[in-house]
Amino acid sequence: MTTVPVQLPVRSRVADLAAAQIASWQQGYLADRSAAVAALARLRRGAGRTAAEMPDLWSLVDTGPLHECDDARRALSEVELTRAEDALYTSCTLWALHQQSRGTAMHRTHRPEQPAGLGAAVRRLMPPGDIDEPVRGRLVRAASAATPLVLAQRLRDIVVLLRRADIPLDYGLLAGQLYAFQWPGGPEAVRRDWGRSFHSRPAARHMGGNPPPATVTTDTASDTDLKDAS
Repeated sequence: MTTVPVQLPVRSRVADLAAAQIASWQQGYLADRSAAVAALARLRRGAGRTAAEMPDLWSLVDTGPLHECDDARRALSEVELTRAEDALYTSCTLWALHQQSRGTAMHRTHRPEQPAGLGAAVRRLMPPGDIDEPVRGRLVRAASAATPLVLAQRLRDIVVLLRRADIPLDYGLLAGQLYAFQWPGGPEAVRRDWGRSFHSRPAARHMGGNPPPATVTTDTASDTDLKDAS
């Protein structure tokens, strides 16, 4: 009997590609390799802008894997490809802004014991056990963005705050969310993701035995609180 291959969702393809490219640049940057340092300098100029505005980056961000198709990857439509590329560019450029002049990795893969989603990262900007409404308001504004460009601009403001506080973010996860945001029903789903991340509590088995800086709860609503706060 012939087995039908399971196709990898486009969102996962975008997330995996962003994570792989950023991890490579990040390793080189932290090792002070000139090519990676130069790549970061070019990338960060695109933060908060569209791919179409930054032709200088077309030869830097490798979108080739998005064009590949095999048993696990089907050919993407023009709309899918455009939205996937935009999500990839936005994630990579925001990471570059975040990583600038930082001596530790600002892209970190999300794990239950060390949440690294956008909501969790924003929550770590706040005092333990308290809500900083101006900071929360920035997440609300990002979640309420009407277009991908406005979203990228508002995320840029958040990334600047995370950079100052040395708080990492999972940019692969973010890239997948940026792709989903561009589809009907996507903004609502992404808001739900960010809301749950904001209210998530790190799992008990944290590496090293000490709890991470964020001290948040899990029993509150997700995207409703964020939308209502606006």
